[in-house]
Amino acid sequence: MTTAPEQVTLTAQLSTSAVDARRGVVRLHGEVFAALGLAAWDAVRLVGSRSTVALAAPAVGMVAPGTATLDETAMVNAGIVAGTTVAVEPVTVTAARTITVAGSQLATAAVAPETLRLALTGKVLSPGDTVSLLPQDLAPVPGADAVGTRTRLAAELGGTWTTELVSVVDIEPGGGGAYVVAPSTVVGWRDGPRTGVRALPDDRSAFAPSGFFATAPRTTGPAAPGPGLAAASSGTPAAAPAVPAAAETPAEPTVSVPDLVGHQDAARRLREWLDLVFRRPELLTRLGAAARLGVLVTGPEGVGRTTLVRAVAAEAEVGVVVLDAPAAAALEAGAAAERVRTACSRARAATGPTVLLVPDVETLLPAADAPPLATVVLDELRSLVADGVALVATAQGGEAVDPRLRAPDVVDRELGLPAPGDRERAELLRVLLREVPLAPDVDLGAVGLRTPGFVAADLVALRREAAVRAALRGGAEDDLQLAQDDLIGAVASVRPVSLSSSGSQTLHSGGLTLDDVGDMVETKQALTETVLWPLTYPDSFARLGVDPPRGVLLYGPPGGGKTFLMRALAGTGQLNVFVVKGAELLDKYVGESERAVRELFRRAADAAPALVFLDEVDALAPRRGGSTDAGVADRVVAALLTELDGATPLHDVVVLGATNRPELIDPALLRPGRLERQIYVPPPDADARAAILRAASKATPLADDVDLDAFAAELEGYSAADCAALVREAALTAMRASLDSTEVTAAQFEAARSAVRPSLDPVQLAQLEAYATRG
Repeated sequence: MTTAPEQVTLTAQLSTSAVDARRGVVRLHGEVFAALGLAAWDAVRLVGSRSTVALAAPAVGMVAPGTATLDETAMVNAGIVAGTTVAVEPVTVTAARTITVAGSQLATAAVAPETLRLALTGKVLSPGDTVSLLPQDLAPVPGADAVGTRTRLAAELGGTWTTELVSVVDIEPGGGGAYVVAPSTVVGWRDGPRTGVRALPDDRSAFAPSGFFATAPRTTGPAAPGPGLAAASSGTPAAAPAVPAAAETPAEPTVSVPDLVGHQDAARRLREWLDLVFRRPELLTRLGAAARLGVLVTGPEGVGRTTLVRAVAAEAEVGVVVLDAPAAAALEAGAAAERVRTACSRARAATGPTVLLVPDVETLLPAADAPPLATVVLDELRSLVADGVALVATAQGGEAVDPRLRAPDVVDRELGLPAPGDRERAELLRVLLREVPLAPDVDLGAVGLRTPGFVAADLVALRREAAVRAALRGGAEDDLQLAQDDLIGAVASVRPVSLSSSGSQTLHSGGLTLDDVGDMVETKQALTETVLWPLTYPDSFARLGVDPPRGVLLYGPPGGGKTFLMRALAGTGQLNVFVVKGAELLDKYVGESERAVRELFRRAADAAPALVFLDEVDALAPRRGGSTDAGVADRVVAALLTELDGATPLHDVVVLGATNRPELIDPALLRPGRLERQIYVPPPDADARAAILRAASKATPLADDVDLDAFAAELEGYSAADCAALVREAALTAMRASLDSTEVTAAQFEAARSAVRPSLDPVQLAQLEAYATRG
């Protein structure tokens, strides 16, 4: 590596890229590379309140030359926060003789030093740094195997391996330079095992723990290796190990069965099934049943399906072999079939009771357009179950899996894991933060109430984001604690898994509540009783023996504030809102529209408490029999009726429809049990118009001659949207008069009134009034 004498001072900026997260990377402008004589992926020294080293990578997109974009790990190591300055200079990289790191008790016990060595290969290190275990595949080193390393880490440490951090305690030779792992480097844990030293035999050596979110890791695209790092790590590279088809799992997972908050009943049932099949098979044989077990565990993504299986298997002292379905599905058919056969062979060859765990089985055995490979996979699984190996597959929903998997001779039982409620989320946070120093003001119950729709994986991400905020806030290391503001701030940064894959738009309240809605007292009260009470006080409905309303129809003239009411309602009730506008669910292909409706309500149930907002519902559910679209609209109406009032009841999900043509909606959708409560949103009267003008001009300085009450009395025929447009036009009129204007006068309001005309149609208003007062 060429070392240039120059040093450049730049403004630090926190990277938002998931590709760089926790990898010790600093992104620099091309001019900085030229000034310092650097090549891509060379090592640099970062000097903030402390000195550290990082890999320099080219900036992506439009970035100012004076900006250095650091991931959170590099920023913490440099002791800086976003907006402060950091000095960047080239540094010479040296191959370390020994590297000693310290980690959590779990990582030290579970991760073998050979796996630790693979995880650190390709990273640039200095004493005192904090680094992650994510393989450095951004700039791959010749001979490195990032995919194999990920698989080994997932098998040894479980799902939490992606968030695990370790500290570099000591590096030889010393001197505070930049070091990399070379072929001869000895890597080990502080007061623990090291590479080259064989550990004592242990009955647990074939096992590794799991975490709350045991999801198969995803790889990122490789970038060209930098010459400096490649040269420092040069040597004869060992052959890349083959990626194993399956991995044996832990006997002691990081999550024990008592910590499976909300899933105790499912865990008990799975434990009973395992005990019956493996410990007391003679009972089944005596009663005329075969001693075999196939289970499908369903639930929202990130809810902890794989974790539950691992925890129960560990408690029951049953070994687990994993067949990674997404990884197998990504291979060509021949290689995928071989991967499945290898996993099944390992499960058969295992000593003692064994479970073959197939996470996300729907990727390998989809319900729609099942590939020819599915037949081969099903034959292998059927044979495996017949040979006495238990099969446990996980999926988001049973309808997404090939129906042949659920045959009696393959998978004959199902377990459903619900998304956690308010109390379960608070308890999950207590489990996750059990060993984290918390400030006295932390109220986990309040955090649980602010995280509707969050599952275990989301709460793990919340913990990590709050920890990053607390670390960047600074302070003495001994006094560092997680505060309530860290957790609340992290809530806004974490997007729930249930919303991440949502094809429909999600509505954000922007901090609005019903208190911000002017007037509309009766409308707000009706919405509160119909929408918020069932979600806030379900015990009251149960005590009185009545089912809460499932749907509400809001109708009124255009511009009356129906969508504004939805935003305020979502902000008041802390709800997840799914917005479907008009005919977004309509598809010309047979079955696709119905599937889209089912997916919408499934996502809403996963994100409960949730609100499904059907805007312009008259276009989505018109009267059946009168359409000319080959029956697409009729099938959508039938699907909506089934979801609203079908065999499977909705829990903590309320449906709201909005329209200005209620007479066009299919009458079956408006009967009790569906959109049973119909609320008329009338045009604003003088008092309501005055309240709307005051709300719209809250941030607008008004002259003393402006009388909003008198002005509102003259706006007959103006909708709520028209009133807000009047305020905007008056402000623009003031700007046209002078860009230095500091207030808006009554004359400018009058001028705006001549430009913004009323939009309410008297004929339509009469029709809506007649519909509202019909007998």
